[in-house]
Amino acid sequence: MWIYVLFDLPTHRPEDVKAANGFRNYLIKDGFSMFQYSIYIRHCRSRENAAVHVRRVKQALPALGKVSILTVTDKQFGMMDVFHSTKKKTAPSPVNQLEMF
Repeated sequence: MWIYVLFDLPTHRPEDVKAANGFRNYLIKDGFSMFQYSIYIRHCRSRENAAVHVRRVKQALPALGKVSILTVTDKQFGMMDVFHSTKKKTAPSPVNQLEMF
């Protein structure tokens, strides 16, 4: 499973900038990576694990702005077409993580 967090946060006042930076830093601390500016993604090994991270993002939402959360499967993620400039690039391959507990 892949979680996308897409956001548009205000940055007009210093306190808005602080809140936006805090939200981005929270996403990075929780294992998200920047996919594009204001779009962060995270791979999760199961639907249940994805639900945990979605819940965490919901708890960290800033007071102002718009945040959307999208969850897709590995297969859906693999069907994505990614373009840099005008040349097509292959989508990043799904992560195979070895977890030891």
